[in-house]
Amino acid sequence: MQRLLCCALFASLAAVASPQARAGRLLDLAVVDRDTGATLPTYASRGKLYVAGTPGHRYSVRLSNRSGARVLAVLSVDGVNAVSGETASPEQSGYVLDPWETTEIAGWRKSLDEIAQFNFTALPDSYAARTDRPANVGVIGVAVFTERAPVWRERRDEIAQAPAAAPKAEAGAAEAESSARAQAMPAPAPAEAKQRSLARGERLGTGHGAREYARVDTTTFVRATSAPAETVAVWYDSRANLVAQGIVPRPIARAEPQPFPGGFVPDPAPR
Repeated sequence: MQRLLCCALFASLAAVASPQARAGRLLDLAVVDRDTGATLPTYASRGKLYVAGTPGHRYSVRLSNRSGARVLAVLSVDGVNAVSGETASPEQSGYVLDPWETTEIAGWRKSLDEIAQFNFTALPDSYAARTDRPANVGVIGVAVFTERAPVWRERRDEIAQAPAAAPKAEAGAAEAESSARAQAMPAPAPAEAKQRSLARGERLGTGHGAREYARVDTTTFVRATSAPAETVAVWYDSRANLVAQGIVPRPIARAEPQPFPGGFVPDPAPR
């Protein structure tokens, strides 16, 4: 279950294949086909990991905190921040995961209560392309940050806890921007045009799908460092395109054995 959406993160920075997942030191990233329930297997090629998406299927990004402390995960889909809709950058808003927590992010964050579902679609119908940002379609990435520990100072005979100040952000600002982008987007391509596009090998992107209830809350999180502790990413496209690029092996055609292939018993060949 999604728990915490971190929208107040940045004013107080510190001074200073698995077969089915992209494993990092702090965070595991996997892609789940929501229409089949399957975790998509990964394929390694040229130093990257790929998954094959099915056009039209909904998907989610499963994040697993591998550490015993909270982490901030800034999620980018096709080069777009999945919370705010901004062109993605590590210093932006993201999701805060508790120690050892696993959550699935299933869509573009529209408010604290609602998302627009992620789905695999032809590149021209992707959210990034429909908001004039098609250059980075085809990759899902997460910038991971650790949390700065509270600072303790001794004053006279007392010890006072002095955590770094982190002002609460206006969560509505990001939501309003995201809603404005959605209203400004052109209408999706007709179904027949999408089918023709996919039939000729059009690259896959991530669409702005149906609305869905997915409640989260806000919290504060002070980053231990200004740069991510790690970045994990997985690239995606249709199976046909990944096969054509040599990333996914071509299936081996094998004749299916038949229990009753002929008539009467023939003589064996002479020795």
